[in-house]
Amino acid sequence: MWKVFKYNGEYIQGTFISKHSSENAALKAAKKSIGHTHTEKKKVNNEIRIWLDSIEHTPMGVIIKNTRGSN
Repeated sequence: MWKVFKYNGEYIQGTFISKHSSENAALKAAKKSIGHTHTEKKKVNNEIRIWLDSIEHTPMGVIIKNTRGSN
């Protein structure tokens, strides 16, 4: 499951917005609720993170998916 989180002023992974079965659906929901302009996808261990940034590249939220298996 892809989980969308919005920056709450203290944590980037602060406010849970929604969860989705596909990456595309999560990106659409994030665009609608957060309004980010830049994304950066990273894989760290068993987790895929898509960072959501504003036009000035300040963090606005993150989309996270935990995957099975190792790297």
